[in-house]
Amino acid sequence: MNKHVIFIDDEKPIRDALGQTLELEDYDVSLFSSAKPALDTIDNHYTGVIISDINMPGIDGLTFLKRALAIDPELSIILLTGHGDITMAVDAMRIGAYDFLEKPFSTETLLDVVKRAGDKRELILENRELRRELEAQSGPGPRILGSNPQIKQLRRILSHIKDTAANVIIQGENGTGKELVARFLHDHSARQNKPFITINCNAIPQTMIESELFGFESSTFSSGQKKRSGKLAHANGGTLFLNEIESMPAPLQEKLLRVLENRNVEPSAINQMMDLDIRFVSATKKDLKVMSERGEFNQDLYYRLNVVSVNLPPLRDRKDDLLILFQNFTRTASTRYGIEHPVISPEQQTKLLEYDWPGNVRELRNLAERLVLMGDTVSLSNEGEISDEQFNLTLSDRVNRFEFTLLCDALKRHNGCLKEAQEELGLARKTLYDKMKKHGIDKYDFKVTH
Repeated sequence: MNKHVIFIDDEKPIRDALGQTLELEDYDVSLFSSAKPALDTIDNHYTGVIISDINMPGIDGLTFLKRALAIDPELSIILLTGHGDITMAVDAMRIGAYDFLEKPFSTETLLDVVKRAGDKRELILENRELRRELEAQSGPGPRILGSNPQIKQLRRILSHIKDTAANVIIQGENGTGKELVARFLHDHSARQNKPFITINCNAIPQTMIESELFGFESSTFSSGQKKRSGKLAHANGGTLFLNEIESMPAPLQEKLLRVLENRNVEPSAINQMMDLDIRFVSATKKDLKVMSERGEFNQDLYYRLNVVSVNLPPLRDRKDDLLILFQNFTRTASTRYGIEHPVISPEQQTKLLEYDWPGNVRELRNLAERLVLMGDTVSLSNEGEISDEQFNLTLSDRVNRFEFTLLCDALKRHNGCLKEAQEELGLARKTLYDKMKKHGIDKYDFKVTH
């Protein structure tokens, strides 16, 4: 229980005596001789109990109660009353006071009421937090599952900042879910109906990344492409996710810094200045602060991007979430592929928990999907991989399952875009259609909507 108490009384001997009594019980007590300065310290996040005398000069206890409850109607406020104040105290209870104590009262009575009031306040705040988390987890967007303390803290931070314009840096090892967190932040924010644009700074050649961000004229490349305005312009109003930001070339870091400072850009295809309203979310597997201190990353850009920083724990540090994550991944894969949900044995669960998961949540999800696709012909090995145990499938069955897996993986990587999946797989368009029809695959099952 949070043991903070605000105590207001204009009589110094009473204030000091009751303050000392509460401090002896390990309460953190703030003493006030009048109501006005106490009101200035209260907000709807206040975690403790408030005790106030009723009869005070200036703002009396009843007026204080009304003003405090206007800040938060669920504050735990106890009023101290003299014999002639009973009617006023009853009125205070109707308004919303937690309780009142008639003077004189015993120390035991005071401590009992304060404890119960504190317990009630703690429960109210816990319920509020739970409602916020459930609200954040609802809807069609991605979810951040888990009850690990670091994950709960992550959800609290994201819920708190989701509707602000604050830029965010997400730090974590490969496979910990950095893009999921970026999408979660976007999809649960006021920007959810605006674009979510991703650039992987390590996957695009350095000669191309500036054109991706700022656009290009048709004469820039020999391929004959028409001019494009770039990802910065496309992301206007929404979120730009810069994955592996540590790989961005130094000259481009300087140019992006100017965009962040001026909040405008001149896309090549438009040739006029455009005001920008973009939340920048960056992800890195390295410590950008250390890199900036070494001169390996633009320090001014780092501070512009790092308004809020969140760290994602590796899966080996949140083993308490592992089984619920695995169950969620297998159920999702079962629904997507139309295959019965598998049940893993206690021995397999033990192997999952003993493995260190260097590939983190991504490795766990891939394993879950492979288990769903290959069914009871596989088991979990000590290394967390799937190994064949039975060979009762024909060669044709195995080829079909393998082909099905390759098609689904390609479509998932390309968000259901047939052209991109076709190019990756090296298939003619009609061949891809025929194979999808053969396996009952629908491209819309792989589209991520925002």
